[in-house]
Amino acid sequence: MYKTQQNETAVIIEMSERFTFSDHTVFRKLIDELSSLNSLTRIFDLSGIEFVDSAGLGMLLLARDEAEKNHATIVLRGAKGQVKRMLEVARFDTLFQMED
Repeated sequence: MYKTQQNETAVIIEMSERFTFSDHTVFRKLIDELSSLNSLTRIFDLSGIEFVDSAGLGMLLLARDEAEKNHATIVLRGAKGQVKRMLEVARFDTLFQMED
């Protein structure tokens, strides 16, 4: 589902396959882990995600809320296909920094 790598300024979360309600428990654990990292940019690399549902979008909002508590920034990177369309329809460009 995901793997992380960290450098001096950011943590990159590479996600793959599907991002749906069934990922909630694992994703929640990831959010808790990220919360222990103060003031980092958190880049969610979505290029490996083939499908996202409304629960997946909700989990990204949860990640955003937790990041704001820690004065961190969330970047959504590399969304394509159905995932990109879902982010556009949900107007996530107004809530997140987006990168191609």
